[in-house]
Amino acid sequence: MNDSIYVCQICGYSYDPAVGDEANGIAPGTPFADLPDDWVCPLCGVGKENFQEV
Repeated sequence: MNDSIYVCQICGYSYDPAVGDEANGIAPGTPFADLPDDWVCPLCGVGKENFQEV
């Protein structure tokens, strides 16, 4: 499993696969690559293309 953290380059939100994004229906353990194409940053609303692996 890819457990890399991805950070939004706009607002700094960190997507951690171990935590997921349960408020938006993303279960813990979901790798960034497996997020739906229409998933957006829960803080600023930008798309996945604005995230960078750290």
